[in-house]
Parts: sequence; C-alpha cells; structure tokens
Amino acid sequence: MRTVVGGPPPAYSDRVADDLIPTPARPRLHRGYALAVLAGGVLLVCCAVLPWAGLQATSNLIGIGVTGDVRGIDDAFGVYTLVAGLAAVGCGLAGVLAHPRLAALAAVPGGVAVLSLVMFVAGGSGLRDRVSVDLGDLLSIEPVVRAGWFGALACALAIVLLSVAALVRRA
Repeated sequence: MRTVVGGPPPAYSDRVADDLIPTPARPRLHRGYALAVLAGGVLLVCCAVLPWAGLQATSNLIGIGVTGDVRGIDDAFGVYTLVAGLAAVGCGLAGVLAHPRLAALAAVPGGVAVLSLVMFVAGGSGLRDRVSVDLGDLLSIEPVVRAGWFGALACALAIVLLSVAALVRRA
C-alpha cells in the first residue's frame, strides 16, 4: 500500500488497486509427472510377476480346456523388465523428493522395458517356439499372450511418455 507523507490519506480505490498489482511469480515445482512416473514404475513391477504368455489346449468335443502360463519373471526378459521397473521407481522417487526433472531419467529404463517386452514375444523365449495345433473339435493347442504382458507394455510406454513430459515441462 502506498503511503503519502504530508498529504491526505490515499483514497479507498487506491488501496484496492494496490492489492490488484501482480506480485512476481514464485517458481513452483510441479511434481505431477514425477509422481506419475513413480506410479508407472510400481505398476510395471507388479505386471512383471503376472502371467505374460501361455499355452492353451481346448477340446470342444469334451468341453474342457487346460492352460499353462509363463509369468514375466520366469523368463530373462521378464527379469530385465522387473529391474527396469525398479529403476523407474527410483527415478520417479528422486523426482518427487528432489527435483521433478530427475524423473526424466526414467525414459532409459522405460525404453529398456519396452525393448524387453518386444523381445519376449519376438525372441526365442517368447511365443515363437511354441507349437500351434488345430485338430478341429477334438483338440486345439495354441500360444496366447496374457493380460500381464499387455499391462507391462502399457506401463513401460507410459513411463517413457511421462518421463519425456517431465523433461519438457517448465518448472
């Protein structure tokens, strides 16, 4: 508020106008992306222990089916994905606690997780070496990709996108 020395007190409108003068903005650190990277890393770790693939045998003649599942951590690529998820959790935690742009480092483990997930399906330990047999209604044996793999892929892609967003976001 302005004070005039030696003159009349300021009018009411002058005092109200003083409150409307913008103050210099304080830099605010937005930790939303870092928190989202942390959550994505936790979800990726959880998805690494879910079933990723399986072999499903069904018979329409008898009306039953049998499945055998492969969890993510049963394979080397699943372990790589688990470690990448833990690294993303660490980067997200550093972004939440220290500086939000540290969460941008999670792009590296997120990219490693995406590569590991693609290699799981395309590589020798994935679904390519499994046999698919179809004998009509008698017996059908086929490889299947389970929801855990899709969840892990979605989490890994989200980690990459959110970490890039944390980097380009202005603090």
